[in-house]
Amino acid sequence: MAQRSPATDIFITLLAPLIWGSTYLITTEMLPDGRPLLAAFLRALPAGLILLLISRRWLQGEWWWRVAILGALNIGAFFYFLFMSAYLLPGGVAALIANCQPVLVLLLARLLLAEQVRPRQWAACAVGISGVALLVLQPGLSLNTAGVLAGLAAAASMATGIVLTKRWGRPEGMSLLNLTGWQLTLGGLMLLPVLLWQEGLPDTLSGLNVAGYSYLALFGALIAYSLWFRGIERLPASTLSFMSLGSPLCATLLGWLILGEALTPIQLLGAAAIVGTLWLARPAAVKAPKQDAKPDDLLASGAQPARK
Repeated sequence: MAQRSPATDIFITLLAPLIWGSTYLITTEMLPDGRPLLAAFLRALPAGLILLLISRRWLQGEWWWRVAILGALNIGAFFYFLFMSAYLLPGGVAALIANCQPVLVLLLARLLLAEQVRPRQWAACAVGISGVALLVLQPGLSLNTAGVLAGLAAAASMATGIVLTKRWGRPEGMSLLNLTGWQLTLGGLMLLPVLLWQEGLPDTLSGLNVAGYSYLALFGALIAYSLWFRGIERLPASTLSFMSLGSPLCATLLGWLILGEALTPIQLLGAAAIVGTLWLARPAAVKAPKQDAKPDDLLASGAQPARK
């Protein structure tokens, strides 16, 4: 029976968190201060509407509430808490806190997807979090309590979103881009009343601000989330969660390349640990499922049965 290698899927999916790693640089260098809700809203809604214009398919029945929940977890709540932590904490620290999510995903995947958690995946959690800590934590950093709580909320939101997206799959006949567009659109619309209540709309935006928001919408949402949801369909949830460790790695490298931040030997060790984590968390090659395979067998292999 043919074997399916996950290497290509891992590489393609990893591009999404690498793109997200630039969020911290864009937020601090190109966006107006103190507007996490505006950043989250303008990142999500324009990208979602573009995808819906391309795909043009409506949700049906129970998928309205399912996608509303996924849009809240993967987009609305996650974006809000992510940008709040990015504003209140140094970028690397925000990335470290948000990347405790692999532990949450392992637990939820075991409970909701019946995925077996292997010892090397727990080891990958420890190595990955240690690697991020070595990469981003520096002496003298002060931590904002609200920023820490926001980072933890972002991690919990994305972890739950990953597992539920994996569990529910997507509607029969609906393309991946269409489902991504609905999640971005509904998640963005959920942010709008909170934005108007807490921040209001800005009087003016500079050209730099517009460029920053455009980058986040096109690359950080439309492209990155299309790749991310593709990965959710093709990879086990317990493996997918470790891909997010590429985000702090990218954030640190961009700080070195663009902002002239120094990289110490300890940070290089942390970067090597993150790369090692991705190797530890890789799934084994799985056999292509039979045509008459049962849903439980498909879940165990990381494949998704069709959902009506």
